[in-house]
Amino acid sequence: MRGAGARRPRAQADAPAGANRTEAGCDNQLVRLNETEARARLTAARVARLATAGEDGQPYLVPVTFAVDDDLIYITVDHKPKTTVKLKRLRNIRENPRVALLADHYDDDWDQLWWVRVDGWASIVEDSRAVAHPIDSLAERYEQYRAVRPVGPVIVIQADNWAGWSST
Repeated sequence: MRGAGARRPRAQADAPAGANRTEAGCDNQLVRLNETEARARLTAARVARLATAGEDGQPYLVPVTFAVDDDLIYITVDHKPKTTVKLKRLRNIRENPRVALLADHYDDDWDQLWWVRVDGWASIVEDSRAVAHPIDSLAERYEQYRAVRPVGPVIVIQADNWAGWSST
């Protein structure tokens, strides 16, 4: 519990009078990322988490590498060892194409925290000609894909919502 002389949180202390404040005292407009900022942070991130759910609605989360191409996001099944070739993420997308992709940055200095989430519709591309451009985009980002080029399939996410938060 705060005493009368306790410091207010930085976002509250710096916010102008009458600003849009939550119950916690923070200005939502100061921490919410706009779409341009969210795209830039996602594009710069090296890894994200892909969330899928099958027809049973059970959430499934897996770390992925990815490439952003405007409103399309590419993820491939690569050569890293897998327990099976019948990946649950692919089965889930076939059953329910709604997905989310989350990238974030954690730091012990909480002024550096941020996250970006993209909601969208996923499809699975398996044709060798159709996966060429997405895999080229991934190879531009990841040296490992230049060394051992994936053959697919490729998950293509059509982004329909960009959301993000940053502590500063």
